[in-house]
Amino acid sequence: MAWFKKTKKPIVTSAKEKPSRVPEGLWVKCPGCQQAIYNKDLAANLSVCPKCSHHFRIGAAERLRMLFDGDWVEHDKDLVSTDPLRFTDTKPYRARLKASVESTGLKDAIITATGTIEGLRAIVASMEYGFIGGSMGVVVGEKITRAIERAIDERVPIVIVCCSGGARMMEGARSLMQMAKISGALARLDRARLPYIAVLTDPTTGGVTASFAMLGDLNIAEPKAQIGFAGPRVIEQTIRQKLPEGFQRSEFLLEKGMLDLIVDRRELKQVIANALGFMGAVKAPAPAAVEEAVATEPAPQA
Repeated sequence: MAWFKKTKKPIVTSAKEKPSRVPEGLWVKCPGCQQAIYNKDLAANLSVCPKCSHHFRIGAAERLRMLFDGDWVEHDKDLVSTDPLRFTDTKPYRARLKASVESTGLKDAIITATGTIEGLRAIVASMEYGFIGGSMGVVVGEKITRAIERAIDERVPIVIVCCSGGARMMEGARSLMQMAKISGALARLDRARLPYIAVLTDPTTGGVTASFAMLGDLNIAEPKAQIGFAGPRVIEQTIRQKLPEGFQRSEFLLEKGMLDLIVDRRELKQVIANALGFMGAVKAPAPAAVEEAVATEPAPQA
């Protein structure tokens, strides 16, 4: 019977074959249209697919480079979590923090900085999804609150770019307290009659959505961003109903009145600048003007 069996011979590669000269990581596949995109072309297009306009996720630092005119001044960059609960699930929380610090180069899931947007001085808080899912712990809440208080003191507007899975469970009730703390600071900002623009990106969920992400004087979202509180499966199991397709996407929320605008990332900076100008933000003084003002100050009396 062995006559009727076909022996499979292993594929032997020749030693003379040359390895591929194309380095890895030069191309990326778009989840929207399945097209291969050259990485440099994608970066030049602000990480938006040139074929189908799918918006790739970008980091906090890249977001600041996109919004600010040039250099910016970072605030409170040395704040770190102390692991107050000594939390451990599949691995210790301290180990998660250490791994996220090494992979992102940040101390926590947000960068707050001051710079100019089309010449308008503003503070921007940008969340980093790569740091434990952009979750909001004590450090994130404290840095956003300090940024709002700085905006009040300096009489400048604030922009918060939201990208988060929600409150950080590893810090328990302390993370949930940040919702009230930030909301209280935003109420003081409102009483000071200073603008706050919320930019909701993919994803914006959980306690972030339930607090400061929806409190902007202007709520802007990127196209097809996932925005919600609980996940679709949890909601369906709770209400025992089938949810409409795309009900947690920015287009659906705009239709229902929960958002003011959906803006393509390539136009976002100009739209924010126009909105801040309409809300009364003022141009930052030019360096020459600053020097002239200093020169004309009266000399101190002896």
